[in-house]
Amino acid sequence: MSSTRTASGRTNGRNGTWRNWGGNVSARPAREVTPASVEELADAVRGAARDGLRVKAVGTGHSFTSIAATDGLLIRPQLLTGIRDIDRDAMTVTVEAGTPLKRLNLALAREGLSLTNMGDITEQTVSGAISTGTHGTGRESASIAAQIRGLEMVTADGSVLTCSERERPEVFAAARIGLGALGVVTAITFAVEPIFLLTAREEPMPFERVLGDFDELWTENEHFEFYWFPHTGNTNTKRNNRSAGPERPVGRVQGWFEDEFLSNGAFQAANWIGRAAPGAIPAIARFSSRALSARTYTDVPHKVFTSPRRVRFVEMEYAVPREAVVETLRELKAMVDRSRLRISFPVEVRTAPADDITLSTASGRDSAYIAVHMFRGTPYQAYFTAAERIFTAHEGRPHWGKVHTRDAEYFSRVYPRFVEFTALRDRLDPDRLFLNDYLRRVLGP
Repeated sequence: MSSTRTASGRTNGRNGTWRNWGGNVSARPAREVTPASVEELADAVRGAARDGLRVKAVGTGHSFTSIAATDGLLIRPQLLTGIRDIDRDAMTVTVEAGTPLKRLNLALAREGLSLTNMGDITEQTVSGAISTGTHGTGRESASIAAQIRGLEMVTADGSVLTCSERERPEVFAAARIGLGALGVVTAITFAVEPIFLLTAREEPMPFERVLGDFDELWTENEHFEFYWFPHTGNTNTKRNNRSAGPERPVGRVQGWFEDEFLSNGAFQAANWIGRAAPGAIPAIARFSSRALSARTYTDVPHKVFTSPRRVRFVEMEYAVPREAVVETLRELKAMVDRSRLRISFPVEVRTAPADDITLSTASGRDSAYIAVHMFRGTPYQAYFTAAERIFTAHEGRPHWGKVHTRDAEYFSRVYPRFVEFTALRDRLDPDRLFLNDYLRRVLGP
């Protein structure tokens, strides 16, 4: 496969098939470009428009939807990386869009800084994470996008647009979670704070106790989440709270055994067995739910919030109103218990406060997230269809980067500001340069 360097960066006129991390989405772009500057990216966008090609940017492919798939121009931002600027007076950091979250977290730590909250994986690029609404869990700390203070992006006419709460606030309200529909994000300014310590308390807890005490657990902890293992009445809970120290990280041997050997190596093997012999899955689930013991440790945020995820899977996640989470989970468990489904992956539950981002899954309401997973290569449609029926009955909003079947008509009902977003899209991309099949379904043509 030949490759040439042009004024539009590193391009490849004959490309192979692109696949996402989960292996459930593929695309064959007509052209690829890896721009080394914002100017090169803007040139590539203008060139695609001249040639009648649609445009999409893709990070590390951690979305399970086809949000980044295109048969036109595929932009890869891996040369647009690193920190542009640190403003210690404003406590902000401006970072290039292709920077992986892992590298951002390490760079900030070296500067004695940290994001306030983050999701549980760090392989995504910062632009991919915000564009799909990536979030962690928090009583008062919201998603990664809610920590944005400014954005720079290339719009459909090839111009570079900047926005913030003061500059083009109507664009800023929508573009923080823009789905790739408004332009190609090139730089992000995040609010940061001096690095701090978190004490994590992880412990098993019965499913019924978690649901019965959910409001108390949520109220008493800055960050609360848990994993329920289908076919069991068991969960593993995690409570993260700020600490004055001292720092007491997980020991190297214990960390390897629990986070690598058990949570990745042994769990991978268990899923291989379950895929080959589905009847063994309930017994495997009971074993898995008891494999990890309670532990408490204190460390810097990116070592507490995040964890390695090496076992590949496909995922659906919905945000429901926080007050509906207990009822929703009871319905989900009842559905699994009465079905013939065999589910080897735990269900993940997190929360987020309401925010003011137009198409954030937490827009205007305190939310709880329920994520269902299936091991890669295992049929997931029956499980996800049944779960989605429960989630939508509670006016759930699907994560933009995870499997769902909802369309623009549904979103216009569950997002009060949906029309505000589509009107801005009409203004910034009237010819639909950034359109693909996914955006046509969720936003309309």
